[in-house]
Amino acid sequence: MPPTTSDPALEQLGINVIRGLAMDAPAKAKSGHSGTAMALAPLAHVLFTRVMRHDPGNPDWPDRDRFVLSAGHASILLYSMLYLTGYGLTLEDLKEFRQVGSRTPGHPERLHTAGVEVTTGPLGQGIGDGVGMGVAERALRDRFGPELCDHHTFVICGDGCLEEGISHEAASLAGHLGLGRLVYVYDDNHITIDGPTELSYSDNVPERFSAYGWDVDSIGEVANDTDMLEAALRRAMANEDQPSLIVLRSHIGWPAPGIMDTKEAHGNPLKPEEIRITKEILGLPPDESFWVPDAVLDLYRRCVGRGEEFRADWQARFDASDVDKAAWAASWSGHGVEGWETKLPTFKAGDQLATRRAINACVNATAPVIPGLLPGAADLTENTGVTLDGAERQSPEHPGGRQLYYGIREHAMGAAMTGMALHGGILPVGGTFFTFSDYMRPAVRLAAMSRAHVIYSWTHDSIGVGEDGPTHEPIEHLASLRAMPGLLVVRPADANECAQAWQCAVNADQPVAMVLSRQSIPVLAETAERAADGLPRGGYVLRAEASAPADLVLVGTGSEVHLCLGAADALSAEGRSVRVVSLPCFEWFEDQDEEYRESVLPSGVPTLSVEAAASFGWDRYADASVAIDTYGASGPSQAVLDHFGFTVENVTQRALALLDEVGRERATAGSDKRR
Repeated sequence: MPPTTSDPALEQLGINVIRGLAMDAPAKAKSGHSGTAMALAPLAHVLFTRVMRHDPGNPDWPDRDRFVLSAGHASILLYSMLYLTGYGLTLEDLKEFRQVGSRTPGHPERLHTAGVEVTTGPLGQGIGDGVGMGVAERALRDRFGPELCDHHTFVICGDGCLEEGISHEAASLAGHLGLGRLVYVYDDNHITIDGPTELSYSDNVPERFSAYGWDVDSIGEVANDTDMLEAALRRAMANEDQPSLIVLRSHIGWPAPGIMDTKEAHGNPLKPEEIRITKEILGLPPDESFWVPDAVLDLYRRCVGRGEEFRADWQARFDASDVDKAAWAASWSGHGVEGWETKLPTFKAGDQLATRRAINACVNATAPVIPGLLPGAADLTENTGVTLDGAERQSPEHPGGRQLYYGIREHAMGAAMTGMALHGGILPVGGTFFTFSDYMRPAVRLAAMSRAHVIYSWTHDSIGVGEDGPTHEPIEHLASLRAMPGLLVVRPADANECAQAWQCAVNADQPVAMVLSRQSIPVLAETAERAADGLPRGGYVLRAEASAPADLVLVGTGSEVHLCLGAADALSAEGRSVRVVSLPCFEWFEDQDEEYRESVLPSGVPTLSVEAAASFGWDRYADASVAIDTYGASGPSQAVLDHFGFTVENVTQRALALLDEVGRERATAGSDKRR
């Protein structure tokens, strides 16, 4: 691949311009991280102008190389490259660095800035994202052929990324899977916010990654040698059998004489006098900010034409190929082929089936018509309903394998799933026990922020876990995850709702959490008739008296909905008119108009919620709750549920108590009004 220029002096000027921008933007914002961007300017130059196959005019071209800045605090480095190489950022955007509404926020955000592949910032997440991208590239290359899928993933990470625990899980997984075409550059600058890394960090990183099964290349003090950097990158790119780690000893803040190799270079903008001195050293106009001469801009904008050629060549190969275009389109959309929904299973009313078993039936029935589907779990494959019958294990021997075993690595699984989804071509489904979603939370949050289309199969969703006890019984998890913007949390009432939820999850364009029962629960006659229309709305009337307005509404989710139906039967026998509502997804319900929400949960009618989790958040819908606001207990599942009052009898008594309370309040209000 020819470089964009053969003029070493012009290249060096371009690199120094990047360093100038890395100083100027944080200085103007009075906030930001200059030092890492200054030190790594030559590396970024080599990647964007010599090594990576990318098209600034079409940032989403499928066969582009991927770039992940796991050290997201160095965002000005990425923004400078995106501006210079023609991704649509302007010099004015750089001047608005870290300002409200700008296209250059403090850390890179997917969907906010063209050319940003993943949202990074929480250290180490980008390491896991890159692993997922490596899985996606290899699986797609095996399925559709190297003429259509043939690219690399490049990741820049630092000491902070490697100290975070997720890096251990992700690196271990990548080494085990033998993911070639992953090229990570470790910016070994020996500095963190607290000071020298020696304060807290003495790992032998090369030996650590070698033990994981990575190919490690310690290239030493060559951060300013573009030819050495290129040679190391190309050596790593040639490895098809192992992920690669290039260990680069850099000097943070180079060449600023007052702050180089200090913690001040990490998290603080340079002071004006330091910027002036450094620009003089670099040969830049010392009194001019955001200086980009035309020759430098022309140099980098040559990436536009080169990128157009890369993409045009690929497009010609794609047009001439005999690839299954429907499967290709479905994979890259993250959805099923047209009409895939007809393969959804149905379930017989009266049967007893855990929703984790129902999701497995859905996964297996529809897998042939969801070509990008890649299910897996954190050592809980069968338990969480993500076993794909007859599927080969994703591995070097079976690069197209559709069953991914993550091992006991929830942190890595969450980030890798995000990486797969944002790479494109893969719809990842990942399972673990609901209580262990805590391990995944940072990755889930970033997935929600970036609208990554992933599906979480979180099972063992309540105190119905039983004997494993309170350590394994999620209580606050539903409330906390419902509070996360951009995440759809769906807790189906039975197998029929589960099938409809699966359909909605596959058709979604954002992350979906399926929260599923361990224990068997009845398949409800009512859902067979009403779930297809009601579940996509998030909540719907499951049963209502046709002859009388409701005296009471019982609203539940998941495994507690059948208790609401049982209590409604008991209350109806006493002459009470009871409406039963299933509310599997708060987010979808809130998306409905006020008229629909009122038709389901009418104001002024006493409402009792029933959910084997914390009551927090239910006050928006209910006047009282059958809930659990403490930790659970260890014992047989039904005994634990009985102990905490999740029985038809207790729901009935709590409903009557609510009716009595409302009756007394109304009587008192009426008496006061008469006085």
